[in-house]
Amino acid sequence: MYRLVGFVRACLRGLDVSCRCRRTDASSPERVVATGPTSVFLLPLEHPWPFVLPRRPSACHTNHGRSQRHPSLEDLASQTVVCDVEGALLRTSSTFPYFMLVALEAGGFLRGLLLLLLHPLISCLGHEVGIRIMVMVCFFGLRKEDFRVGRAALPKFFLEQVGLEGFEVLRRGGRRVCVSSMPTVMVEGFLKEYLDVEVVLGRELKLLGGYYTGLMEDRVIGFGHVDLAHHQLFTHCKEVCLVGEAEKRRWHPLPSSQYPKPLVFHDGRIAFTPDAISTLCMFLWFPLGFALAFARALVFLCLPYALCVPLLAFLGMHSRLITSDDKEERRGDGSQLYICNHRTLLDGLYISAALGRHLTATTYSVSRISEWFSPIRTVRLTRNREEDAARMKKLVQEGDLLVCPEGTTCREPYLLRFSQLVAEISREVVPVALESWVSMFYGTSTGKLKFLDPLYFLMNPFPCYEVEFMARVATGAIGGKECSSYEMANHLQAEIGTRLGFQCTSLTRKDKYLLLAGNEGTI
Repeated sequence: MYRLVGFVRACLRGLDVSCRCRRTDASSPERVVATGPTSVFLLPLEHPWPFVLPRRPSACHTNHGRSQRHPSLEDLASQTVVCDVEGALLRTSSTFPYFMLVALEAGGFLRGLLLLLLHPLISCLGHEVGIRIMVMVCFFGLRKEDFRVGRAALPKFFLEQVGLEGFEVLRRGGRRVCVSSMPTVMVEGFLKEYLDVEVVLGRELKLLGGYYTGLMEDRVIGFGHVDLAHHQLFTHCKEVCLVGEAEKRRWHPLPSSQYPKPLVFHDGRIAFTPDAISTLCMFLWFPLGFALAFARALVFLCLPYALCVPLLAFLGMHSRLITSDDKEERRGDGSQLYICNHRTLLDGLYISAALGRHLTATTYSVSRISEWFSPIRTVRLTRNREEDAARMKKLVQEGDLLVCPEGTTCREPYLLRFSQLVAEISREVVPVALESWVSMFYGTSTGKLKFLDPLYFLMNPFPCYEVEFMARVATGAIGGKECSSYEMANHLQAEIGTRLGFQCTSLTRKDKYLLLAGNEGTI
């Protein structure tokens, strides 16, 4: 009496998963039940009712079935696609690194250490119990209004783990729904802002007086077992595609060029994916890293550039200097305007070391502590156009001046909009292209502890900097034709971007701080 009406198609080559189904009566919808300890991949639905299958689907109802290798992707534009984030979108199903990021970035290193010590216990417990323990450790006592890790820090790490094969199917859906066992505040920003997902179903956290209690709401659809509501929604499934962990390990990472929205800004101190082993190495490195950062800072502060450059190289700080054929841009007469893209607060120090002499650097809202300890002179700008222009003209007459026309740092290979003031304060400028690399800690932030930015950069085992002096540029004309200061600023941005291989944008400092910190970047 049973007949085959549904099927389960594997999403990738080599995956072969059986599917069996039955029709209960002439009017009932098709029911697809899959077997095997596999993860749900994508679920195109006949009706816009989002749901998710359990991670271990129930046993099949019949003795008949068939399997096919590829899902049908052509007609997904008219379908609702439901995706299990951990089981079908990310290349790994482990959620520990993302909770560790929340613990470190939102709760501090002591909270991260506690989560690391609990990792062996969490590994021995079931998925649901482990999630609840990690939520309690990471979120207990955090203020809801101050929690920005989900939008500022986590998207970068999620995007790095998205599988190209999974994303190719998800993006074809006419309406995309994603389901996760992680709290909604962790995944919603990443899914909606960067993958254009319309609906996100995650775990909701309980609040008390505006603070997270570390507990989750009990009403969950489709996590851990097949409850009645889940079973009823299951009858509306038109097609189910499953993929196993072994197959996901062969997925390719999603290239950054294929992100639906480019990742220009992100925040947080951690520069690596904090799995258990990597996080343990970080905590073991702390004592040595702090001592090494202190020694490097003393070298910067106390020794002349002729001695500090080789000594810093001995202490693990790698640097590379590139110059153009025009040697005058480094010699100068002591009254030269230099402009550069902004990577860290140490940009001015590296350019001064390359020149072999001190220069003056302009700053926006740098902490007073950073200004006190700076080996070079810093001058704070006011954001008043006329006043800042007059101040910079005076400074460039007094000696070498360094200006970062972006106004803030950018970690990714993008350049923010250049201020046109750099083309109005001097008849010529020397563009300087900068690039930096870190492996453990980022040396930039948008938080209240910005004075620690140089310390975190110096705590990296082998931080790298590349300084490239470009040919001197006259600010009055481009290719022999007169131009406005606005056109010259765009030209300088394009020249530095081309040299570095960075993409130019029209984004500003205000855009960055509104996204990452919820303010306009004033300290």
